Amino acid sequence: MAELKDFSLHHIDWNLTPEHAVTMYLEWGNNDWHSEYPPVRSKDDVSHYFVVDSWQSPPLVRLVRRNSEQAEDLVTFPLPQDFLQDFHDAHGQWRGISAPTPALKAWLKRQLGQD
Repeated sequence: MAELKDFSLHHIDWNLTPEHAVTMYLEWGNNDWHSEYPPVRSKDDVSHYFVVDSWQSPPLVRLVRRNSEQAEDLVTFPLPQDFLQDFHDAHGQWRGISAPTPALKAWLKRQLGQD
């Protein structure tokens, strides 16, 4: 099973949110060529980004690889206990897929040596 550190050399798009990913990869033509995230041109356009999946308890952190054909979870692990309150402060008891909080994002960067 893959561990987070196995992806330290991957280019992670730290600003890509789940909403931006949907706009880029699932709603082609719904975004501007001059925006931060221009439309994808082919299945060779790939993004790596983190999400927090709170459909279960505890929430899961996922590193996603997405192109126009599929989204693949490269690594999945429970939200570290140290960030549970931070997540609930930001999102309450909301269930869904969200971007990592700033504190979690900083921790992920440190774990990957990308800070």
